[in-house]
Amino acid sequence: MQSTLHHSLRLAMIAIACVLWSSKALATQGHAGIEGIWVHQFAHLFFLFSMLLLIYWLRQAGLVKLPGWRYIQYAALFFMLWNVDTILVHFLDEQIKAVTVQNLDNWRIGIRTIPGYEWLAPVYYLAKLDHLLCVPAMVYLMLGLQHMLKEAESDAPGKRGNQ
Repeated sequence: MQSTLHHSLRLAMIAIACVLWSSKALATQGHAGIEGIWVHQFAHLFFLFSMLLLIYWLRQAGLVKLPGWRYIQYAALFFMLWNVDTILVHFLDEQIKAVTVQNLDNWRIGIRTIPGYEWLAPVYYLAKLDHLLCVPAMVYLMLGLQHMLKEAESDAPGKRGNQ
């Protein structure tokens, strides 16, 4: 019991230290030069149309009647929405430079737009929340793959009931 308490206390202290002495994560990626952003945007378009084609193929084959493939279809839909969202964000801040973001301090940012287009600031802010589309896509993908794995394991030769 004593070692469990020490272990928990040590983990709590590490967590507190991580919060108190944190620094910038720099979790975003810039694209050097206009060539980088064009290639990146085409990659988003390719991914978008690939997901559209996947949904079309799944519906044509009637696979969306099966739960695993239905989840995969939902994942593809969310990935499509995510790609549209990220294409918009890249277009606004890296291609036409209609929006610039300033770090005001550790917890605040300022979003500046070109004059006359102030309405772009809330649009840009909401569009930067792209993880609200990407994370559900990955969850649906995981659920679909898990469901198909369970089906494959239950149908595998040598399992009880299938001999």
